[in-house]
Amino acid sequence: MARHGGQLLVESLVALGAKKSFGVPGESYLAVLDALHDTKGKLDFVLCRNEGGAAFMAAAYGKLTGIPGICLVTRGPGVTNASIGIHTAMQDSCPMLVFVGQVGTDMRGREAFQEIDYRAMFGSVAKWAVEIDDVDRIPEILARAWKTATTGRPGPVVIALPEDMLTSATDVAPLRGPAAYPEPEPAAQALAQAREMLAGAARPLIIYGGCNWTAQGSAALQSFAEASDIPVVSVFRYQDQYDNFSPTFCGEAGVGMVASVKKLIVEADVILAVNNRFGENSTDGYTLLDVPLPKQRLIHVHGSDLELGKVYQPELGIQAGPNAFAKALAAAPVSGDWAAWRAEGRAAFEAGFDLGDLPSPVDMGKVTAHLRDILPDDVILTNGAGNFTVWPNKFFKFGPDARLLAPQSGAMGYGVPAAVAAKLAHPDRAVVCFAGDGDFQMNCQELATAAQAGAQPIILILNNGIYGTIRAHQERHYPARVSGTEMVNPDFVALAKAYGFHAEHVATTDAFAAAFDRALASNTGAVLDLDISPEALTPRVTLSQMRDAALKAKENA
Repeated sequence: MARHGGQLLVESLVALGAKKSFGVPGESYLAVLDALHDTKGKLDFVLCRNEGGAAFMAAAYGKLTGIPGICLVTRGPGVTNASIGIHTAMQDSCPMLVFVGQVGTDMRGREAFQEIDYRAMFGSVAKWAVEIDDVDRIPEILARAWKTATTGRPGPVVIALPEDMLTSATDVAPLRGPAAYPEPEPAAQALAQAREMLAGAARPLIIYGGCNWTAQGSAALQSFAEASDIPVVSVFRYQDQYDNFSPTFCGEAGVGMVASVKKLIVEADVILAVNNRFGENSTDGYTLLDVPLPKQRLIHVHGSDLELGKVYQPELGIQAGPNAFAKALAAAPVSGDWAAWRAEGRAAFEAGFDLGDLPSPVDMGKVTAHLRDILPDDVILTNGAGNFTVWPNKFFKFGPDARLLAPQSGAMGYGVPAAVAAKLAHPDRAVVCFAGDGDFQMNCQELATAAQAGAQPIILILNNGIYGTIRAHQERHYPARVSGTEMVNPDFVALAKAYGFHAEHVATTDAFAAAFDRALASNTGAVLDLDISPEALTPRVTLSQMRDAALKAKENA
């Protein structure tokens, strides 16, 4: 049957298993929009308000579901807006397909209207960037793109679609479904060597990361760790992939890494690293392990051979999928004299939740403690970037059914779109977004997307009138010289109500619980504007203390 390129693309995406697409319309891919007219209920198009928000939604959807998030944007300005989400998906190692309209093949290379060479632009940002020049090759290239996005180290693929290619007719059949690519299994010899190294350790440690865990894989890793009594640490913003209530879980290696986690990494003599890439934030600027040869004996397990030895040379590198490896490992636990080592790490993690009163009208320590008590076990938390992220990232315990959507790239504005995507993927689950006042304003227009799509989360705005992370660095390096970090904000309650959300201003800690109950009861989504003092910039050090310490250091220099 003859069909145009847009129809062939969309029918193939449906066959592959795509359910949601996120985007902003553009004339460069009208043929795709035309095809999406016929797939409502199978492959829906979620109309977004900015391509950056659309790309964040697609990235978060891929991270949450394991199915590539689909992002549709127009050429030039459209895809440059979307580039923030592409970069985030790459650093998060989550599956995503970005389809971008392109100038016609007869105009390419002339710097035509909105023309960009996408292979050059995204060659170092995405996992793969490709352009489809021949309509008959859509199924071939799409199958490769889907496989590339989902296997090895998952990541984003950018696919440019010339306008004339999309409107060309073809009788090529669409894809019938996705090919099966089982995770690579660990070699028996490598598995035996890994067990031998762990069994011979005095202070073993497991570090894990990545978004492509299954519930069974995470449970298998937990089973091995508990049976072997080995402490476990997550990399930056992946603590939700392991049960934090397990006595083996000892915290997160990420921004603001606590001393007890650093101690575990530095003092470990054998480290089993599963499915993580060794990023800057999870190694404290590559200082906790020596580059390229760590003092710790390192076993690195990853589905992509490109991650093995990329920064650190392991004593044993194993190319295997995380779930396949964890299942095989759990079959035979190890034992050793390290119970006190694990217990010390766990005790430090638990002690980290103890906080005194914070100097703020709304005390986020008490708010987060309340949320830990009342939120359902399968809650999904989201956040963007800023000092406020310490609350969902360091002061919440994720059980096996809870999820965290947070960007390893440190991108502001991710939390709101991620919450919308989460609510679309799981409309019956509670979704709570933590957003700073600066972070919220990066993508607050996506409240309109949420309202139109019927996917309204609860959003907590931690409103302190400053760009908190930058202000903290400013006070440490240039104390008492405030420049460019103070904000005059709009009326967030009025803004949220204009988008049809339930909204309240919360002025005190005591008022939060009732306000949050009303937010949960609302069927329109909710925005709570929390009155936070700039002094309460971190859980344990005030803004004034930062400034005073920096001034004193300068005086003594």
